Amino acid sequence: MDGYGLPMASLDILLRLVRSPDSRMPMTKLAREAALSSGGFTKVADRLAKADLICRVPSETDRRVTYAELTDHGLDVANRARETAAQVLREHVLTPLGQDDSRALAQAMRTLREANTPED
Repeated sequence: MDGYGLPMASLDILLRLVRSPDSRMPMTKLAREAALSSGGFTKVADRLAKADLICRVPSETDRRVTYAELTDHGLDVANRARETAAQVLREHVLTPLGQDDSRALAQAMRTLREANTPED
């Protein structure tokens, strides 16, 4: 997606966070879901924090856990990117497939997500 000045890995992190409760997620879980090494994720998180898109928030109940949380600016960027992604999906995937094939694709994606989502 163009127009955001961010690498895809950064946009992926923002989109994952905007879909999460309270726009935050434990950093280790976020790194795992984004398929980034801990070092790679730290670099992405550092850049996002420097750009005021996320902040790191320590857990109130577990000292081992730090959350990545969208800032107000990050929430704005993530919501705009989410809408852009939805428009691209509609234009380049759903419209060409048509209604029936789009439903079949959605069901196949749900099946894959359920099969590949680790238990927490």
